[in-house]
Amino acid sequence: MRTQEQVLEIVRLLEEEYPDAECSLDYKKDYELLFSVRLAAQCTDARVNMITPALFERFPTLEAFAEAEVEEVERYVHSCGFYRAKARDIVASARMLLENYNGRVPDTMEELLKLPGVGRKTANLILGDVYKVPGSTVVDTHCIRISNRLGLVDNLKEPEKIERELRKILPPEKSSDFCHRIVLHGRAVCDARRPDCESCCLKGMCQFCE
Repeated sequence: MRTQEQVLEIVRLLEEEYPDAECSLDYKKDYELLFSVRLAAQCTDARVNMITPALFERFPTLEAFAEAEVEEVERYVHSCGFYRAKARDIVASARMLLENYNGRVPDTMEELLKLPGVGRKTANLILGDVYKVPGSTVVDTHCIRISNRLGLVDNLKEPEKIERELRKILPPEKSSDFCHRIVLHGRAVCDARRPDCESCCLKGMCQFCE
């Protein structure tokens, strides 16, 4: 495990390398981010961004999604994979947001997890990006891989366990941005199969490259 000084140095190096820590999903409304994250499961953000403009144009309001036929939504999200479950969850979530939350995306983990298709990863993303809640920690495949390689966690694979460990060591106000930077780093440098260790801004801190 890393010392607190080492953790802060890793955070600093990632901030320097990736100054713009933003979600790569395109959205204008809070519920659009919620739906886009659902579509991104087992799919790339780039693919989701290709199909959401037409989806959000066809269903421009939360009410339009709530009134939609699931089969029609399926046609718009078909290329994202698992489209039946995703379309069903989007329509059900829209109805639940209107009926239970006055059309507002919830701002607590407990309430977010009640929405169809929403797990801790999605909930943390909403809390961090929409509500700026300190300590919000999104654990995706990049975070799992790189947190282990860096020694931030000790051979853990379960997202919830990794989330708990990262919450203990990351500055709460930097957690959300840290996770976005980890994703950017995973895509650009720290690939699952062939990481480019020579070009890595963290190579002096990484157990994998030792």
